[in-house]
Amino acid sequence: MFRFLHAADIHLDSPLKGLEVYQDAPVDQIRGAVRRAFDNLVDLAIQEDAAFVLLAGDLFDGDWKDYNTGLYFINRMGLLREAGIHAFIVSGNHDAASQISRALHLPDNVRLLSHKKPETMILEDLNVAIHGQSFPSRIVSEDLTQFYPQGEYGLFNIGLLHTALTGRPGHEPYAPCTLDALRSKGYQYWALGHVHQREEVSQEPWVIFPGNIQGRHIRETGPKGCTMVTVDEGQVLEVQHHDIDVLRWAVCRVDLNECETHEECLDRVRQSMEDELIRAEGRPIAVRLVLEGVTSLHRQLHEKSFHWMEEFKAISASLVEVWLEKILFHTRKNASLEEVSGVGTPISVLNQAVENFRLGKFQLLDLIPELEQLRSKLPPDLISDDDPFNVDEEKMEALCEDIKELLTGRMLRQEDRYED
Repeated sequence: MFRFLHAADIHLDSPLKGLEVYQDAPVDQIRGAVRRAFDNLVDLAIQEDAAFVLLAGDLFDGDWKDYNTGLYFINRMGLLREAGIHAFIVSGNHDAASQISRALHLPDNVRLLSHKKPETMILEDLNVAIHGQSFPSRIVSEDLTQFYPQGEYGLFNIGLLHTALTGRPGHEPYAPCTLDALRSKGYQYWALGHVHQREEVSQEPWVIFPGNIQGRHIRETGPKGCTMVTVDEGQVLEVQHHDIDVLRWAVCRVDLNECETHEECLDRVRQSMEDELIRAEGRPIAVRLVLEGVTSLHRQLHEKSFHWMEEFKAISASLVEVWLEKILFHTRKNASLEEVSGVGTPISVLNQAVENFRLGKFQLLDLIPELEQLRSKLPPDLISDDDPFNVDEEKMEALCEDIKELLTGRMLRQEDRYED
């Protein structure tokens, strides 16, 4: 019996976005979050006596500002070496964009698999075969698995691959392939990377995205970590996820329906933040606060938003381990929407305009080839998985809703002023 650890999308020294602008934000803690999560990964591998570690792409985050990133990584691989643990890596799109990391001299317990064609590493003492191929360039549009070899008979076969499979929201469709194509290789485990949300794609065979090890912005909420796999007699005995992140992101939605008083509003916000802290299990959290619902406080919240924001910040400060990434006011006044949304009213016209925009969104999506051409001319360090050029239908739908909520709120505030 042996164990191995599967992780992906480390993005070493990638900045956490959305907190640095706050005066009291823990800047050092934010900047070092990814490194500390990676330290947790190394510690876990050693504590669990893992036979080897698999890193399925995007170890780095494009070119480094200096060599400290590489030196840090080599040092941590040295700790694995002292524990007798090997590491096998395939580069992903962010690694392939880096010129510096290509010249990095790796310790002898670390193997970066070839980018020219699939490479197979045989671990004879464990009866294991690891098959994988690195990205040769930042953009890989072909199916790399078509050249992966068939599984070695009598060995436990692992496929190491950076891919979007058939596509995942918010991620570039790099190295596309199907689940059937993976199954056809006869491997017992596929260690995937590229998708930042953990996903068990299949159990026969095991096909897993472990997600990234540390959320970096508000679109990467919830627990982040890696996967520990136990193998016995050539079969997967156990697959266990481990949370190793050190700071967590959360969207905190506060329902203000029937909320009538200033104190009740603050109590609901505090309770919601406290609930998020409990879910984070002792980790500090970065929160996007979203106030929703129909409430008589609607006008106060919108007209005195700066004052309310300061009060919410004071609540987060009192909880010590909570920082506000953003505050959104999505409330509505009692009955106002119904009163002003009849046929021919400003809000009904707005709703129709947004609906027309939604129906015409495919015209905008037709511009994707032009956007990609412009995007390809930008320096790699300006491009990330959440960059503004990553246009898809889901984002267009969200944009439509945001536009409608923003403009509806403004119209309702105007209506309140006319009533006064």
